[in-house]
Amino acid sequence: MSEDAIATYGALFERDGSRYVPTQLARGPWSPKALHGGAPSALFATVCESHDPGPAGFVARITVELMRPVPLAPLELRVRTIRPGKKVQWLEAALLDGDEHEVAHATVLRIRSDDVDTSGSVHPAVDAPPGPDANVAQRFPFGEGAVGFWNVHDVRLVRGSWVEPGPGVAWFRLQCPVVAGEPISPIARVAAAADFGSGISNPVRLTNAAAINPDLTVHVHRHPGGEWVCLESGAWAQPHGVGMAETRLHDERGVIGRSVQSLLVEPAADLPMRTNAAATEAGD
Repeated sequence: MSEDAIATYGALFERDGSRYVPTQLARGPWSPKALHGGAPSALFATVCESHDPGPAGFVARITVELMRPVPLAPLELRVRTIRPGKKVQWLEAALLDGDEHEVAHATVLRIRSDDVDTSGSVHPAVDAPPGPDANVAQRFPFGEGAVGFWNVHDVRLVRGSWVEPGPGVAWFRLQCPVVAGEPISPIARVAAAADFGSGISNPVRLTNAAAINPDLTVHVHRHPGGEWVCLESGAWAQPHGVGMAETRLHDERGVIGRSVQSLLVEPAADLPMRTNAAATEAGD
């Protein structure tokens, strides 16, 4: 299904002047009319990496705030430098819907990258997770028979389960461009995958509650050296309705960074989650 969907739609977004038009590949599981959080996160990473180029060019941190459901409709993207600098540069970006409502917001930190002698430096010892070839690809537990963001990744779940609560480890390989006609940058691969951290580590999966993330913060000290990005994720849910997901990010060489998501924990009955196939059949 994924290869056919990618062949049909080509990319997550198509550019139309200053607007970005999402394709069906960007759709999320909560509503057939809204995007998965990984799609705008990848778009912010792509656009902010190339905006206002200068010596502070390494994207070290991205914070994305999903302020409203991001509609499956043309979006205006506005980006500006809020703190120029040769060593450190801050950018701010926003996605607006057709009514000029800000639906998603991002701040991006870029740092100057240069050759430095770091011989003798130390870092925490981390056990490497099983590689992407340690297990066969496993289907996501939603979206069966429909097109959405689950189609754009080759996914290898190597620890944990999609249907049982608890921590997990999964490898992601983005298989289509973020923007049609533009190459996939390494940091965009990270941003596209990192939003899945709360799903891999969902602490309340298939119980009487569910958790969704209204934000995502990604810190990286190195961009991935290949196509695969690994998420080693764990999460917490509290009875007052707040939780957090924490993810260690890897490529096939080692640790590249970390991401964190705040979680809104709600009774499962209060959430509109359906498979997109069911929503499509219902005419939504």
